[in-house]
Amino acid sequence: MKVVVIKYNAGNIRSVSFALERLNIDFSITEDTDEIVTADKVIFPGVGEASTTMNYLRDKNLDKIIRSLKQPVLGICLGMQLMCNHSEENDTKCLGIFNETVKLFKPTLDMKVPHMGWNQLHSVNGWLDPALETLNAYFVHSYYVPVNSSTSATTDYINPFSAAMKKDNFFAVQFHPEKSAEAGELVLKSFFIQP
Repeated sequence: MKVVVIKYNAGNIRSVSFALERLNIDFSITEDTDEIVTADKVIFPGVGEASTTMNYLRDKNLDKIIRSLKQPVLGICLGMQLMCNHSEENDTKCLGIFNETVKLFKPTLDMKVPHMGWNQLHSVNGWLDPALETLNAYFVHSYYVPVNSSTSATTDYINPFSAAMKKDNFFAVQFHPEKSAEAGELVLKSFFIQP
């Protein structure tokens, strides 16, 4: 199995690499479009700011490549948000794979932004291992995708939001599987068995 991690100006590629190594997955990190297109599985990680990242993807023609992929693709954190139509973060037009708008959490008196730390997954279904319902995952984000018809798991922080989504060959998680211990391993294993 040929696994590719898309290389771009994202901040969590090293931690994703360590997680894949722990699972004994052979992979490469590349922005080479031929390597990405011919991979069996593609991981689209992300930590950073939406508009800067989308500009980078467009400059490298990676936006068109990602949208055109037919094999399973996993977006992580910012990668998931960039798969949506639009982000409120600097009014950014995104990839448009999921027909959703990424919204900024509105803090409350007792709940701050960003949402940071371990939180419970709910309503786990579809491509995810049902055992995730009993586990916590690690989140770090100020923006979220509302619950929608593509949602595969939810989490509550200030309001319910999409912790995981799926549409066609595109899979996505808002949390960081590479930092989520047992829950993260289950997510990655669930992704790698997708046809």
